[in-house]
Amino acid sequence: MLKFKVGDKVKITTGKDKGREGSIEAILIKEGKVVVPGINLYKKHVKGRPGQKGGIYDIPRPLSYSKLAIVCPKCSKVTRVGFKLSGDEKVRICRKCGREIDTKIKKK
Repeated sequence: MLKFKVGDKVKITTGKDKGREGSIEAILIKEGKVVVPGINLYKKHVKGRPGQKGGIYDIPRPLSYSKLAIVCPKCSKVTRVGFKLSGDEKVRICRKCGREIDTKIKKK
């Protein structure tokens, strides 16, 4: 079980975006990285082609797990993630307040 899930609110702890917050959009498990929109933006120069306009685009690049800290939805503090068994399943808990971290993904 991963410590991060899509939709979790995270705070950046190191790098050029230190202190900024955002929610996880995608997780790249094999690389050990996550994509947070609006964070870690880089410019990409794209040549114009038929059906595609050229220009300079901002592309969000993946961040390593080690540069992130989860923000607890209950106590709103930056915290580490712990695990405990609740009945038959393993759940994530906040190390500061001890309550379960459960994120419900909104389905469209």
